[in-house]
Amino acid sequence: MEGPPGQPLMRSIEDAGLVVEACFSNGVDSALLYAPNLTERFFDLSSGEAGAILQKLRNYRIRLAVVCTPGSVRFSSRFHEMAAEESRGDYFRLFESVEMAREWLSGAGAFACQQLVPNEPLPTD
Repeated sequence: MEGPPGQPLMRSIEDAGLVVEACFSNGVDSALLYAPNLTERFFDLSSGEAGAILQKLRNYRIRLAVVCTPGSVRFSSRFHEMAAEESRGDYFRLFESVEMAREWLSGAGAFACQQLVPNEPLPTD
């Protein structure tokens, strides 16, 4: 399941159910979303929105890749820590390109692809 690039999809944490429903309807266990698809305060960890959405998806065993082009999102100071912790598991990653996100979701490059980690410089190669 892939969200529409550049368009809102989730307006509240309850809308995570739309992602679950779309995945189940299409017989898939993963979603590729773009930063604009997420709730307005998803990247502000103090809002609790990221935690609630990720927990709901994890409860249904849905993997989530989020594409954040460089400079498109402002991450809260604690979001970096959460993203680093989540990267140890297999349910959530941030990427700078849709190609890297698709590779991770396909499983073919789960360890070979580079993920975007908030507040760290991006590779230049």
